[in-house]
Amino acid sequence: MAKGIIKKVAGPLVIAEGMKECNMYDVVRVGEQHLIGEIIEMHGDKASVQVYEETSGLGPGTPVVTTGMPLSVELGPGLIGSIFDGIQRPLDDIMKAAGNNLRRGVEVPSLKRDKKWEFKASAKNGDKVTGGDVLGTVKETDVVTQKIMVPPNISGKIKSISDGSFKVDEVIAIIDTGSGEKEITLMQKWPVRIGRPYKEKLSPDMPLVTGQRVIDTLFPIAKGGVASVPGPFGSGKTVVQHQLAKWADADIVVYIGCGERGNEMTDVLNEFPELIDPKTGKSLMERTVLIANTSDMPVAAREASIYTGITIAEYFRDMGFSVALMADSTSRWAEALREMSGRLEEMPGEEGYPAYLGSRLAQFYERAGRVVTLGSDDKEGALSVIGAVSPPGGDISEPVSQATLRIVKVFWGLDANLAYKRHFPAINWLTSYSLYIDTMEKWFNEHVNGNWMNLRNDIMHLLQEESELDEIVKMVGMDALSPTDRIKLEAARSIREDFLHQNAFHDVDTYTPLKKQYYMMKLIIDFYENSIEALNRGGDVESLVNLPVREQIGRFKYYNEDDIDGEYKKILENLNSEISGMLTREAD
Repeated sequence: MAKGIIKKVAGPLVIAEGMKECNMYDVVRVGEQHLIGEIIEMHGDKASVQVYEETSGLGPGTPVVTTGMPLSVELGPGLIGSIFDGIQRPLDDIMKAAGNNLRRGVEVPSLKRDKKWEFKASAKNGDKVTGGDVLGTVKETDVVTQKIMVPPNISGKIKSISDGSFKVDEVIAIIDTGSGEKEITLMQKWPVRIGRPYKEKLSPDMPLVTGQRVIDTLFPIAKGGVASVPGPFGSGKTVVQHQLAKWADADIVVYIGCGERGNEMTDVLNEFPELIDPKTGKSLMERTVLIANTSDMPVAAREASIYTGITIAEYFRDMGFSVALMADSTSRWAEALREMSGRLEEMPGEEGYPAYLGSRLAQFYERAGRVVTLGSDDKEGALSVIGAVSPPGGDISEPVSQATLRIVKVFWGLDANLAYKRHFPAINWLTSYSLYIDTMEKWFNEHVNGNWMNLRNDIMHLLQEESELDEIVKMVGMDALSPTDRIKLEAARSIREDFLHQNAFHDVDTYTPLKKQYYMMKLIIDFYENSIEALNRGGDVESLVNLPVREQIGRFKYYNEDDIDGEYKKILENLNSEISGMLTREAD
């Protein structure tokens, strides 16, 4: 075990000499309090160590001891429902050990060592197994049953395996690998900076259904896809991420509060246990892992937090689950990267960020995907990543936003003006995009309706035409528009106010199934097309704009899913009869 001494301390960065035996990314223990650190640069026998705890009081001559292991997370029963800091220390256990204020040097295992879990073996003695094969299960919560898998780098024949109650570090099976015996416990470790392996990456051709209309209809994200949510302060990034955590079609949610304000993180920690999971009726925490790294915690741990979170997410993906990971926000993570880079005296890139900002972001986002997992049963798992970006002043031309946009395929641009007008979610339909639409067109047409993509394109076309007509209205007034253009504006207003505006706090409107989204699109487009046809037959534009059925179209989003078929038919009949009646009256 290599031992060196501190030569220099610069905030969270410590330079130690006598470290020739160490490797890059080894975890070290610094000083008498055994503060956790990680080697991030080597020069001869000098190592630069980023320390994950407060370094005040450290000085030259203090010992630094390497553990010889990279920064790793513990993966096993006990993850779900837990709240960890950026390097997977459980905050509730630290509080029991050290009180409300986080003390330095507190050593607490990530997964509880005293709790026993009921293990049910599904494999038998003599079975040949390989990395990723399932040995048995542990029911972790009422909602999640963890599959206990053979670690990725082990294969051989099971020599012994047993059912029963075990602690996470107790042996449940022994595998004869041919070159020796390996003991398997409920828990396995994995280095956070290395992606967990899989057999094959699949095409992103099915959507992650979120129930948020502006997302599912206009800018969908694929299962295993990556999305970015940039927006200025107060534009609703956190509420969008909460809605996705609650409603997205995912089995497991991993939420990383990376450098967020302490009071916002407190809201998350208070709200998540109280949120009722609509799929199970239980608390949302029963399928959630939270990682809390607030802005006043050491910046080095903030840099590590997103790797900790995505490694935990990959572990559940490997079981065959669909996992949604929310990172809020990658801008704060990039600021931590910039601070450490500055202390290392590296040549700065644009706006002071390190030159490797883009590659580090890509390493993070590229770990998402829908995959065939390791093992002989070809499980399919998905890891979807949604990263919030907080550009200073809402200016997305800054480096973090631009580097993110080069990587992600979905951009949900939040707009401060929409938020100011109380239009939520404040996703701007003119600047946002999704590059998954073409690959998912077949899925939507097959699973919802063959006309889905045509309606979606009609809606986007109307919204774009509205923005062009708005310029004319601002210059010369509404009276300068032709009757056809008036109807276009009214249809676009209906799309904005009735379809895109969604109330996250309304019992029914908070989530819209795809079938209902289709009906809503169809009603608005039918109103538009029938009105244009009525105009061509001599109809009056004012009468069409003021049809009573328009209020029914607007209120359709508040109907329960059980009632939508009947109400949809009723509104369509009313639309046709009111337009026919109006044309008859005007003909007389």
